[in-house]
Amino acid sequence: MQLQTTIPWQPSKNPVGYASRILLLGSCFVENIGKKLDFYQFATRRNPFGILFHPFAIQNLIHRALASQWYTKDEVFMQNGRWLCFDAHSDLAATSQERLVDDLNNALRSTKEELESATHLIITLGTAWVYRNKATTKAVANCHKVPQREFDKELLNLEQISTCLNGIVAQVAAVNPKAQLIFTLSPVRHIKDGFVENQRSKSHLLTAIHQCLSQNEATAMVSYFESYEVMMDELRDYRFYDKDMVHPNSVAVDYIWARFKSVWISQGDYEVMHKVEEVQKGLNHRPFNPESSDHQIFLQSLEAKITYLLQRYPFMKFR
Repeated sequence: MQLQTTIPWQPSKNPVGYASRILLLGSCFVENIGKKLDFYQFATRRNPFGILFHPFAIQNLIHRALASQWYTKDEVFMQNGRWLCFDAHSDLAATSQERLVDDLNNALRSTKEELESATHLIITLGTAWVYRNKATTKAVANCHKVPQREFDKELLNLEQISTCLNGIVAQVAAVNPKAQLIFTLSPVRHIKDGFVENQRSKSHLLTAIHQCLSQNEATAMVSYFESYEVMMDELRDYRFYDKDMVHPNSVAVDYIWARFKSVWISQGDYEVMHKVEEVQKGLNHRPFNPESSDHQIFLQSLEAKITYLLQRYPFMKFR
């Protein structure tokens, strides 16, 4: 008796490995995958501008980074004692105007470097709802709790999203034609917009992603990972959600990560992942008696494992 529907999976022909450089951009679900990749010590860079929920915000970051379109003082503002920018998440904030402008431009520089050298770019789309600043008519990445009367709320249509995604593909291909783009739809439910509105949003994003895949099929540089479908069809139960009933819980994240691993991570690197996991668990170990001879032997063994890994993969950081 089979009590679960499962999505058929095919391993990627261009998987992630320890020789890869991975840039992750997008909604909070990209943080979940990124943290897993970080745990296993893959070479990653994640959300230099913080979490970005909608495609316009992601395209804006990519465009400005590749065009070296630097930020100026008139593009940041003070809110509740902090300097903020409408193009970035509130995590990227500063106590001085000059510091925030510097931080934004440093993030642009690092994003440009990663876009030009990444082997894989993972983009997770969260919502098709955007807020346009009435003063500039530009869709903001984050409202930063500025009064809602200063924004117009808009649902991006299929053509707008499809044009945006194709623009992202074209911009990346122009500087890094060998990069593999992996689009995914976030399983996080944006029910603050409304239940029907969340479904409309996800359907627009999903259709646009697959239009983009179809239009770029000849290049083989664009792929899709079914994180949304895993949550909706393989798990499809509230016990896999966090207390807010919106975000996938740790069990769901682990499950989706296992699916991602089977499709997008080279099986030839599984052994290295196992060694990294042993080290990470060893570093988190809390001994009953730190002075015991057994613990000293354990520490020597752990140090030998770290040395072995760092000799082969100098970019790893265990401390």
